[in-house]
Amino acid sequence: MQNQTRTVDPAELAKFEAMAAEWWDPNGKFRPLHLMNPCRLDYITKQIAAEFNRNLAEPMPFKGLRIIDIGCGGGLLSEPLTRLGADVLGADAAEKNIKVAKLHAEQDGLKIDYRAVTAEALADAGERFDVVVNMEVVEHVADPQDYLMECSNLLKPGGLHICSTINRNAKSFTMAIIGAEYVMRWLPKGTHEWNKFISPDELFEFIEKAGMQPIDRKGFVFNPISWSWKISDRDLSVNYVTAAKKPA
Repeated sequence: MQNQTRTVDPAELAKFEAMAAEWWDPNGKFRPLHLMNPCRLDYITKQIAAEFNRNLAEPMPFKGLRIIDIGCGGGLLSEPLTRLGADVLGADAAEKNIKVAKLHAEQDGLKIDYRAVTAEALADAGERFDVVVNMEVVEHVADPQDYLMECSNLLKPGGLHICSTINRNAKSFTMAIIGAEYVMRWLPKGTHEWNKFISPDELFEFIEKAGMQPIDRKGFVFNPISWSWKISDRDLSVNYVTAAKKPA
């Protein structure tokens, strides 16, 4: 059997274990994700609806789809995807995150399969999904190419992979590290490492080598005036998201 924790970076895991209790505090350490979540969810749901011919105006439009939210944290995406009818598995290597996610789901009356497990362990166990949601995780793993290969292994033929991360350039260093960690103090210092950021072209190459076909990429852009995020077709300079399919 393969090493089932090989994609995990222990130092990165420790960072998120230490912050686990604050996942559902909109003014806590995960405030940036709470602000970004409507934008992320808008992109994810529209991509899924387009690929699987679902009408988002209908109740439970994702009924019958099995979705894995890798690096689910406290469940900020797992919960709304469940409410849309999907069968969701929320996976995170940090056990404290899973405990928080389970408790919050129970309080909201949601049935979500939360597991403290890695992508490779699930792939080795033969788990397969229609959609892999992989948001703000790839910049924290031990080896992005190895990790994305496991994400591909988790997809059914014809499945959809959605992955977001942070670009690597001077602007992302200023915004995501200096701005978010030192000026705004949204995140603890050291949450991100600039040298682990990945450019859109690099990510597309990783995705293709993992056996998936890139089909889209967009930027997530923060507006400090409206204090909100929006999806951009052109500005991928800091936060961005990609979509890819596994050949049928």
